[in-house]
Amino acid sequence: MPVLGLDTSNYTTSAALFDGREGKNLGRLLEVRPGGLGLRQSDALFQHVKRLPQLLEELLEERRDIQAVGASTRPRAVVGSYMPCFLAGESQGRGIASALGVPFFRHSHQQGHLAAAAWSAGRTDLLDSPFLAWHLSGGTTELLLVKPEGYTVAAEIIGGTSDLSAGQLIDRTGVLLGLRFPAGKALDELYAQADACYEPRVKLKDLTFSLSGMENQVKDLAEEGEKPANIARFTIDAISNVVWRATQEAQRRYPGLPVLCSGGVASNSQLRSGMIHLCGAIFAQPEYSTDNAMGTATLTWRALKAGERP
Repeated sequence: MPVLGLDTSNYTTSAALFDGREGKNLGRLLEVRPGGLGLRQSDALFQHVKRLPQLLEELLEERRDIQAVGASTRPRAVVGSYMPCFLAGESQGRGIASALGVPFFRHSHQQGHLAAAAWSAGRTDLLDSPFLAWHLSGGTTELLLVKPEGYTVAAEIIGGTSDLSAGQLIDRTGVLLGLRFPAGKALDELYAQADACYEPRVKLKDLTFSLSGMENQVKDLAEEGEKPANIARFTIDAISNVVWRATQEAQRRYPGLPVLCSGGVASNSQLRSGMIHLCGAIFAQPEYSTDNAMGTATLTWRALKAGERP
């Protein structure tokens, strides 16, 4: 039962095929001008509309046996969650489903991240029982209590940042250092060149923390002439340390639950190695940590298999 999944986030256009065992995802980063810190929604939507047809032609080729289509239609599965950029995937997905005479399923971007992480780690069984999860990305740093809800999952926010997301701190640090946006990969590479350790410590209250103070400290380090590699290490250590501590506290409150890490920031090597050592955390493969449509395709397949109807 091959299905098609679409995801049009603020920074990546993605399309994926999934047949219950194997999957293929194609993604293209949106263009952000040098020195920029992101895109306006109107610009992101325009780029998605231009890119999706090309991605679909490359992905589908001669394939005409699609049994269902799914798309991310909002950031989170809660009332009021909305971003215009998801209209690109939803509108084209609905049109394709209508032309093929197959069902169209709506999912949230966050549900897609969680499903992609579980699938790429070989642990789709996680989607059928409660677990803890981190959604660490450019716009989201949330600690979640996730429970199965039919073919999909329901995620309750139990912690995370109260202001700046981990991805925003990384990208703002990167742009300050003259790196291209998004800056996660480049900052990760710089980390290995550091020769100083500041041991930053973010205050953790319950399961919530603030990263805005770290941004101010990063600016101070840059003004003092600190090496870019040491600034990169400061930023990544600040994020990693507080995520580790919040995870430990969450496991104390919700004993026995596995921890799944998703989102682009979860591909950081320092954060990843620490979490695996700390609690045996389960991570998406790096290419499925960043925005992709594989999770949306996985959930669409599960909906079709379960006999659900839109």
